[in-house]
Parts: sequence; C-alpha cells; structure tokens
Amino acid sequence: MSNTTGRIAENRRARYDYQIEETLEVGLILQGSEVKSLRSGKASIVESYAAEEKGSLVLINANIPVYPAARENHEPKRMRSLLLKAKERDKYLNMIRREGYTLVPLSLYFNKLGIAKLSLGLAKGRKKHDKREAHKQRDWARQKRKILKEH
Repeated sequence: MSNTTGRIAENRRARYDYQIEETLEVGLILQGSEVKSLRSGKASIVESYAAEEKGSLVLINANIPVYPAARENHEPKRMRSLLLKAKERDKYLNMIRREGYTLVPLSLYFNKLGIAKLSLGLAKGRKKHDKREAHKQRDWARQKRKILKEH
C-alpha cells in the first residue's frame, strides 16, 4: 500500500506535554530509502525534537525504519536537516536560544505534491499542574458539547 498524500506519523503527546504557541511547516532533507520507508507509512516522531546544529535546524531522534528493498540504506535515527527560509530560521533559533522555547514535531505527512513535510510547533513545556488544568478544561468542553447536543 503506497502512501502518496496524507499523514505518516503524528505526535499526539506533544499537545499534552507542551503549550503550542505557533506552528510552522518545514521540509526535510531525506535519502531515497527514507522516502520509500515513509511511503510505506512506517515512521515515529514521538520522542523527536528540532534543535540547532551549526547554525541550522535539524530533526533529532525521529525514527524512519530501514527500507528492506533498498540497496543502500539509511541510519534509522540519524539527524535530518530541516528546510525553511533564512528569516524564519533565524527567528526560531533566537526564540529557542533566548526565550526557552522548544520546537516539537507535531506531524509528518506528504503534501498534495507528494513532498514530505513536517509540522513543527513552537512550544513551552507544561508543568504537571498545567497538564491537569488542560485536562479539566478539555473534559468540561466535552461535557458542554454533550449537554448542548441533548437540549
């Protein structure tokens, strides 16, 4: 089964652990065997993050498994360079350095042209009590919808 468009991997935990302030779409520099592996729908971005490496942004700890049919394969958890405009890159690097933000991958997908893209969230970590509060608010919103639906 070939996955030419649509979501490949999602990091659902990120929205629970972090307060997402802004999202951005970036490209990835991938090898051929990595693209083939992504098309088969097998990847994980759950424990990954974006960080600075020699003045550019890289994706660290994303797991794209080996593609068995490839002659030359890739390292599953290698660092992958992220593609974004220089102005955006400088803006987000400054936010990471100075203001204590983190760039967290939210989802990995193929766009309409079949190009692999990564949705990153500019985030601040949540404390345990913040997580509890967010959980309460979600539950209350769910209950309100249910009550309104019944009446």
